[in-house]
Amino acid sequence: MSASPNTPKGFSEVQNVTFNWDDYLKEVGGEAAPEHYFKQAAEPPKNEFEPGMKIEAADPRNLTSTCVATVIAAVGSRLRLRLDGSDNKNDFWRLVDSSDLHPIGHSEKHGGLLQPPLGFRMNPSSWPSFMQKTLNGAVCAPDSCFRSEPPPPRRNEFKVGMKLEAVDRKNPMLICPATVGAINGDQIHVRFDGWKGAFDYWCRYDDRDIFAVGWCAKTGHPLQPPGQKEKALPQKPVRGRISDSTSSISPVSKNSSHRKSPSPRPTSPSDSEGQPVSPRETHKSVVTVTEPDTSSPPLVCVYVNHGCYCGPYLNQQKVMRLPSQYGPAVITRVLYDILKGCLESAITEKDVFTLIPEGHGRVVISATHGHKSLTKRVIAVENDTQLWDLLDKLTDDMGCCEDLFAASPLNNVCQKCTRANRSDSEGQQSLDSRSTKSNPRRRWSTESLESLRNTKAKVRRSYEAEASSTTVDTRTHRPRDPSEWSIDDVVKHICDTDMALAPHAVLFRKHEIDGKALLLLNSDMMMKYMGLKLGPVLKLCNLIDRLRQRR
Repeated sequence: MSASPNTPKGFSEVQNVTFNWDDYLKEVGGEAAPEHYFKQAAEPPKNEFEPGMKIEAADPRNLTSTCVATVIAAVGSRLRLRLDGSDNKNDFWRLVDSSDLHPIGHSEKHGGLLQPPLGFRMNPSSWPSFMQKTLNGAVCAPDSCFRSEPPPPRRNEFKVGMKLEAVDRKNPMLICPATVGAINGDQIHVRFDGWKGAFDYWCRYDDRDIFAVGWCAKTGHPLQPPGQKEKALPQKPVRGRISDSTSSISPVSKNSSHRKSPSPRPTSPSDSEGQPVSPRETHKSVVTVTEPDTSSPPLVCVYVNHGCYCGPYLNQQKVMRLPSQYGPAVITRVLYDILKGCLESAITEKDVFTLIPEGHGRVVISATHGHKSLTKRVIAVENDTQLWDLLDKLTDDMGCCEDLFAASPLNNVCQKCTRANRSDSEGQQSLDSRSTKSNPRRRWSTESLESLRNTKAKVRRSYEAEASSTTVDTRTHRPRDPSEWSIDDVVKHICDTDMALAPHAVLFRKHEIDGKALLLLNSDMMMKYMGLKLGPVLKLCNLIDRLRQRR
């Protein structure tokens, strides 16, 4: 197959190889999955982007952040992107009709803010000036380059054995022939033809990384032929064995005992972008195998019930953005993804990080606190019973509903808690009943349970104190014009808009910021004179911008 003119470095191994799907399907007796099974446009979108163009894109490692990105390469209907302020180790790929790509100015037009990427290499306080220099004289992609994302299929109609083309998530520049290996609800198991099983992965039926047979040929994107990966990309030996066998998949019950499934296929660990990591890159992964596997571990599935109370440590809005389930995957993968989700949803990462039990297991997690990076190895979890024990302890320590992570979905209706209008007395009763509830898997003494309740009560009182010290009587009506607000009005508005900002609202009272002063504030003033950090400053700038627009 001939390569696209924009083929980047890395495609040289495959660009001169001819692959014919018709001959291949006859040879293996396979069936191509119909085009309408995929969340892809019936006619692949035209790629009008050029290298060097600037766009806005969601940070793949922090999807709540919108950043400025540069087009590094345009191949077929795909783009290789690099976030400005990041390095080339974190490049990622997107389709030109992806919903998280926008022209420069989109965030400002919709009341949002451009933020520094995760791992921004400069001092966070220099972000505004960095952005100004980055966009000064830059070539911004015109609106005509962007395409609307196609609608998803109504349901999962894939069948085991169907053929398709799929992105290799360990080498995202490559698209390869693949087969549907298994189906579990909305999930399909993508098995790459002629490759080692460690490259396979699970994804939803409407994932944008899977395509109908012939998609690459239509768009001019190189297609990696089957059975050539080991030759083109040799693997380096690593410690630990990765199983290459297959099995049927079934979620593990929260109350069931540990049972070995006959030869299941494990899923590879995840890297910093949430993509599986190849065996030759295992030393870079946050989930590491430190000893050989002597058996094939079972796959587990944990559901996230967004309707459950998430406690004082997690941000409810961020919890709502977590996936509805983790897995089916091996225990270490599921555990890492859950812990990563908790850290990403934390009001303060360090607080949640300290609650995660430390040990000598295979999973290693990281968190940031100020300019410091914190790393911890989690306790060993070898079976589903130990996994549920850890999750029970973690949710209890965080003051969450015990069914926030469960073995079955609750469809946003939890009988054990109520998200809206949760009173303090109800919260205390729920926590006390959960702490004293008979549970044979827990091994805490009466003293430790009493200490746990005291700790939670202390955290609750501190949050109540912060809220009460930074709010005014709810019956007080603020003037419609923000410039006429008193200091109390400013503090109350900040707390009403985002309770996560309540601890910082005290500073507005200390510095006597009334409505007129509020509208004159900018990021430099808040960071330099008020001592606020970049995260709260970005939120406050967004809040102030909305007030200015309202005037």
